[in-house]
Amino acid sequence: MKYNSLSYPYHSMRAVTYGKHGMVATSQQLAAQAGLDILKQGGNAIDAAIATAACLTVVEPVSNGIGGDCFALVWHKDKLHGLNSSGPVPKSISINAVKKMGHEVMPTFGFIPVTIPGAPAGWVELSKRFGNLSLKETLKPAIEYAQNGYPVPPMVSSAWQRAAKAYKKHLTESQFESWSNTFTINGHAPKPGELWSSTGHARTLQKIADTNARTFYDGVIADRIDAYSKECGGFLSKEDLKAFKPEWVEPISANYRGYDVWEIPPNGQGLIALMALNILKEFDFDCKDCADTLHKQIEAIKLAFVDGKKYITDNKKMQVGVDDLLSQQYAKIRKSLIREDAILPLPGQPPKGGTVYLATADDQGNMVSFIQSNYMGFGSGMVVPDTGISLQNRGHSFSLDPKHHNCLSPGKRTYHTIIPGFITKDNKAVGPFGVMGGFMQPQGHVQVIMNLIDFNLNPQSALDAPRWQWMEDKKVLVEHDIPIHIVRELIAKGHEITYNSGYGTFGHGQIIIRDKNGVLAGGTEPRTNGAVVAW
Repeated sequence: MKYNSLSYPYHSMRAVTYGKHGMVATSQQLAAQAGLDILKQGGNAIDAAIATAACLTVVEPVSNGIGGDCFALVWHKDKLHGLNSSGPVPKSISINAVKKMGHEVMPTFGFIPVTIPGAPAGWVELSKRFGNLSLKETLKPAIEYAQNGYPVPPMVSSAWQRAAKAYKKHLTESQFESWSNTFTINGHAPKPGELWSSTGHARTLQKIADTNARTFYDGVIADRIDAYSKECGGFLSKEDLKAFKPEWVEPISANYRGYDVWEIPPNGQGLIALMALNILKEFDFDCKDCADTLHKQIEAIKLAFVDGKKYITDNKKMQVGVDDLLSQQYAKIRKSLIREDAILPLPGQPPKGGTVYLATADDQGNMVSFIQSNYMGFGSGMVVPDTGISLQNRGHSFSLDPKHHNCLSPGKRTYHTIIPGFITKDNKAVGPFGVMGGFMQPQGHVQVIMNLIDFNLNPQSALDAPRWQWMEDKKVLVEHDIPIHIVRELIAKGHEITYNSGYGTFGHGQIIIRDKNGVLAGGTEPRTNGAVVAW
């Protein structure tokens, strides 16, 4: 990857960051610094990832929490390992049960869409298998921030205030009271620079650290989650929590111009990014900032997305094989559909055969790509009293149509938006990358990968470059930094273009690349309070 060292002339134009002994990149300065401190204390990249992730539940609760899920790609001893720590729906839920409660689609808020939280168990799995330090040591910074407080950054404050308005509108009075007691200061969301703390959150993290999360899944905390679920008419029980186990999985990949791009297999949506890259490598690109390049990228994402939305679900329930969807034969079929004008995409038939992201690296060769989320900001809005646990609403992604590939059924994991990425070349690590942000994530992965590989941008420049997001049909959002003449050419091709600069619309990314001399080059997101810190 011989990237251009010049900064791309967009957004912050932040310079790429270099380091030798270790690096942490994420969306919040305090969390990044906590991870770096763990490296300096003798921890490795895995310990740093756990510390950073736990900190993010405190210093960026608008995007993730103890009650959410996580996925990780870990490069350790010259091998890439995948961890899927996403929880299924409870055993007692069903399509009929939800419909009897008056719903024709899965609701967004309340206890019905709550799935089993996987994040704490994921931290434990990573620590036990690869960590140098104990969970007590790696969770200590997060516990201190939760106990003693921290000043809330501007962009986090803005998202927090929007969430407070949404929950007040959509939750019942008693449900909102529980959220408000935990996540407001005297009834208002924290203002920029205002100190926020949560002693309940600190106590929960301490119990997770002391018991390696056993209390969360089969102890006092599990009892409290069970009791709150029963009180609110939810389906989640202690038996569901006790039965949960994270899953070590074989990562899936696509070779893109000599580089292997890796993702977690379904139920994650990383498969969509790989399908799009398989289509795009059938073309040659010699111009980054031109309408033809963006047109082909958008059309490839459309085709990959409609397939992903149809076929992706729990990997044990997939009715179409991942290898079939990733075959180059199928990519050629889908590529043939791309014309000079925008299409309305339809799923194909392959031949049979709210979120935070962080990246870490150490001087031992270890690298981690890690992502964690509650979904849609704080998640379901259901907060277990006095614990700091905001429960995720991943079940919202399920269909109540029994014929749908991702239909709701007891104990099933749903289509999951959060995806970590990783790059290797010739069986050697290049580095972790990721772009969080709901259904923007595979689109962000494709754009970042092409910026790095096709257009030779450095990690920071690859993140600074303006982005687009396909929404549905022919509708595409673009950032204001995309020149008007390119937008006009895209409109002439039939795309329905809207300029947008909303918080989180185009995702928040991080990248760390290691060169052949062991030097680390990192980039962080200019669209939020991102930080990349090096040692």
